[in-house]
Amino acid sequence: MINYIDLHIHSIFSDDGEFTVPQLMEKCQEAGIKIMSIADHNSAKANKEAKKISKDYGIKYISGIEIDCTYKGTNLHLLGYDFNENSIDFEIHEDKIMNGERAASTKRLTLTKELGFQVLESELNAISNLEDGKIWVGETFAEVLLSKPEYESHELLMPYRKGGERSDNPFVNFYWDYYSQNKPCYVHVDFPTIQEAISLIQRNGGKAVLAHPGKSLYKSFEKNKTILKDMVSFGLDGIEVYCSYHSFDTAKVFYEIAVDLGLSMTCGSDFHGKVKPAVTLGGYDFSLVAHAFITPRNLVNT
Repeated sequence: MINYIDLHIHSIFSDDGEFTVPQLMEKCQEAGIKIMSIADHNSAKANKEAKKISKDYGIKYISGIEIDCTYKGTNLHLLGYDFNENSIDFEIHEDKIMNGERAASTKRLTLTKELGFQVLESELNAISNLEDGKIWVGETFAEVLLSKPEYESHELLMPYRKGGERSDNPFVNFYWDYYSQNKPCYVHVDFPTIQEAISLIQRNGGKAVLAHPGKSLYKSFEKNKTILKDMVSFGLDGIEVYCSYHSFDTAKVFYEIAVDLGLSMTCGSDFHGKVKPAVTLGGYDFSLVAHAFITPRNLVNT
């Protein structure tokens, strides 16, 4: 299913995004996207250019960002929309996270070698989006390892190769299995609390939306509702109800919670390019309430 709104897209300003801002505009135009937001990881850099050129593509653009944050020790992602992207607050936040990620990357390399793999810094830097390289996330390691002929039949990599059970999005699945929280190659980075992330977005005029909760939270309706009620007390504006990771049933659960708590709803694919080849622009199940798209209040006039 391809929809005309996608509020969760990543560019090369994300450490795992593939495409430039103009390339994303072209792809969104080709896909029939009419309203879009580039929500890069901890970076607002794409927004200025995107706003400037979006009209040339017949697209309504909304400033976006995806902030890594924590809630009671659990890592989450918080989307921010329609904020002042020129605020120095976002530069300060990005610099702090980048410094933390650089330090963590060196430790990730050590842990990857402890799995039995040989990886060179130069190999990782060669596919990094950053001019100086130096930030290597799980997807970076996956891309390098899966390209090495000597590991073609390596037991740990087989699930991510063609036909394997984790081959739909091999790079990001490798990240989730080995580099995400509580996994063998996980390295702690100091992220803001969700309260701090909400404050960062809202004091700059934006709306704060919890990203892909079906991926980040629990299967229990009541447990999720309790957590989200707590987040509402922090000022949370909405939930990304419709996304590539939510089945119809999952979307329905978070739709009902959003209605119950008076939260707004958004939709987005979480498109990255090669990191998530199974994720397409506008490709999420919006059949639940396709007649009534709901966005954060005053965010989009549809």
